[in-house]
Amino acid sequence: MSAGLRLLPPPIRLTDVPEPRWDHVFRLSDDTGLLEHARNAIVRREHGYCVDDVARGLLAAVREPRPEPELIRHAERYLAFLTHAQGAAGGFRNRMSYDRRWQDEPSHGDWWGRALWGLGAAAARGQTRWLRREAMNAFRQGVRNRSPWPRAMAFAALGAAEVLRAEPRDREAAQLLGDAATVIGVPGSDPDWVWPEPELTYANPALAEVIIAAGDLLGDEGLLTDGLRMLAWLCEAQEHRGRLSAVPVCGWRHRARRNRIGDADPGVAPDLLDQQPVEVAATADACATAAAVTGDERWDGPLFQSIAWFLGDNDTGTVMWDSETYGCYDGLTVDGPNLNQGAESTLALVSTLQHARNLASRSATRPSGGLA
Repeated sequence: MSAGLRLLPPPIRLTDVPEPRWDHVFRLSDDTGLLEHARNAIVRREHGYCVDDVARGLLAAVREPRPEPELIRHAERYLAFLTHAQGAAGGFRNRMSYDRRWQDEPSHGDWWGRALWGLGAAAARGQTRWLRREAMNAFRQGVRNRSPWPRAMAFAALGAAEVLRAEPRDREAAQLLGDAATVIGVPGSDPDWVWPEPELTYANPALAEVIIAAGDLLGDEGLLTDGLRMLAWLCEAQEHRGRLSAVPVCGWRHRARRNRIGDADPGVAPDLLDQQPVEVAATADACATAAAVTGDERWDGPLFQSIAWFLGDNDTGTVMWDSETYGCYDGLTVDGPNLNQGAESTLALVSTLQHARNLASRSATRPSGGLA
């Protein structure tokens, strides 16, 4: 991991970063839940709702330290949607049409994991007692389940980590976190490819974050070291000329391939673009966790790169949010941003700006002033 940031002019500072705003999240929400897609900033009702995004909405909402009453009402609505999506055995449906008809049966895909992540966070951080109680009830119903998919397990384990931070003796949450760490695996010995998988696909930082959390909360120093090593390698792999260049939709088979393509000329190859805001937000999440667990200020560097990515310090110099709607564009492509402002991308912006606010608070207490 690089020792510092190499920002292109004009430099981006923490003082340039806006506060998280919920305007567009509310625009995409109704009395049922959170609609998935938008064309530009206008919601596309024909695509309906999905548990993945509603869970993201609940997670971001309960992370707010001083929420307005309107946000609390939305958090309760998102929680109600998740409990309605949950089957008797603990799995979750994912997709509901706009006419409130479920399109699938309860199962244990990524949406199960994201639902448990949102529920665990709400159980630990919810702003009202009844929200915390109901979130814990639903978390208990799902925590005994397991998924064959590593990323579903990783998302669920991040919810278990939220519960363990609030209730360190919670055995079911600890068991889920440990099982997820086992499924993910440990880094390899090849310094050129530390990752425990042969390919970087999606939500990669979440895997490292789970190993870090498991090492910290389960008292396993070796596991903590492994998780930090994974994340440091990933941050280095994603850094391109001093800025974050997130793993694109096509994935990376080997970091050396990326370096050959990306560094061969002043531009960035098209297959390194189609970067998604959700991947940038996952990097911010993992680096914030690493900083909190270790107290090491070095993690503030890649965390700030994630924040700066949304403000235009990315491979094409494109600002990735709309200052009129407070929505986030759905992707960064070689031809510019995908101007649609869906729920996933907008919540990625909100959650990353929440980390920016926390980073600014930490930096303000340092004698050097930190990154601010």
